[in-house]
Amino acid sequence: MADATRLSLVIPAHNEAEGITPTLRAFSARLRAEGIPFELVVVDDHSTDGTAEVLAGLSEELPELRRVENPRPGGFGHAVLAGLEQFNGDAVCIVMADASDDPADVVTYYQRLSEGFDCVFGSRFVRGAKVVDYPRHKLLLNRLANTFIRLLFGLRLNDTTNAFKCYRRGVIAGCQPLLSKHFNLTVELPLKAIVRGYSYTVVPINWYNRTTGVSKLKLKEMGSRYLFIVLYVWLEKVLSRGDYSRRSGDASGRVSGDVRR
Repeated sequence: MADATRLSLVIPAHNEAEGITPTLRAFSARLRAEGIPFELVVVDDHSTDGTAEVLAGLSEELPELRRVENPRPGGFGHAVLAGLEQFNGDAVCIVMADASDDPADVVTYYQRLSEGFDCVFGSRFVRGAKVVDYPRHKLLLNRLANTFIRLLFGLRLNDTTNAFKCYRRGVIAGCQPLLSKHFNLTVELPLKAIVRGYSYTVVPINWYNRTTGVSKLKLKEMGSRYLFIVLYVWLEKVLSRGDYSRRSGDASGRVSGDVRR
């Protein structure tokens, strides 16, 4: 890849001592096998279960591993923001610590970036995707929320809420300021990237429900926060008249036609 030679994986981790080791080993092994230069930036989000000790023990086995602490209040969005401030790569992929994301999909993301896209968005709900043991109540809410976002913005992307996406470094800079402090960051980043004119493609991905630990997403707490950030970015799209978009004539705005529903 000419202009994204090193890939950073930002992995927020709160009390993931039980499951973080196989996750890091799996991603490391796959990326090494593919010859992809990478780093694993694990953001320890105020863990109290020995996550820090587990990561320290893995540091010799995995030289690409960097543990950073979340200096902000605890929470997914705060942890991801800390990682986005400290990654060193030319592109960054946000990955869950609970093994719900597939290392093979990160390879696909990297390959699609090499085709010139600014962002690669995975979807769990297109042909070729695989979803294992998704809780039914969460699935229903997911589909309702994503349908609302897709219709409001006129998108082909149907899995905006999934955090597992990949961005070039310039996209992260171009989407500032990032306002979300919670899981709604997963929506703010891709929507801002799209509204601000960065090119993207959508690919099918695999998702597996966690087998260790406890999910940190609290649905009752997040509804208003998701709605706020969705409407905030929509207002930027409608009212800004392109003031925050990339200049015309570059690669921005290009969307892959290979998304399959």
